Amino acid sequence: MTRDVATPEELSALEQIIDDWFQRQKEELPILLDVSRDEDIERRWYARLEGEERDVTTVWLTLGQRTLKYETYFLPYPEDNQEELFELLLRRNYDLVGAQFGIGPEEAIFLTGELPFHAVDETELDRILGSIWEYVERYWRAALKMGFANRLKNENEKTSE
Repeated sequence: MTRDVATPEELSALEQIIDDWFQRQKEELPILLDVSRDEDIERRWYARLEGEERDVTTVWLTLGQRTLKYETYFLPYPEDNQEELFELLLRRNYDLVGAQFGIGPEEAIFLTGELPFHAVDETELDRILGSIWEYVERYWRAALKMGFANRLKNENEKTSE
């Protein structure tokens, strides 16, 4: 079974819903640092969120004819403990709702998800942004320590000298 394709009118209406929702969130959500639209990719937004564990997380939302895809760059390809880190993230995928870790462009680790266009509404937009922020905050530090253990150890040794 194939997914329905949104009509141009449906896409325009969803685009307006997303624009309006982000506009309100800029005023209501203190961790939302910035929202911008991609000049080269149609119907793509960048939302920059202030973090606690990680300074900033940028979530990209791309509205296509069938889905709203959302993603964030999580971590570069790990230098150390690759198998252990990939196992950790795959095990985390089991518990995540609406998102999953994967290896994307440039072998980097991304956190991604997708929603059928007909399910996009303000409640789902809130869930998407909140979930991505929470998953990055929950797993980023442990993944960083595991994937870059030697570099962090060397930096700590240099700092203590």
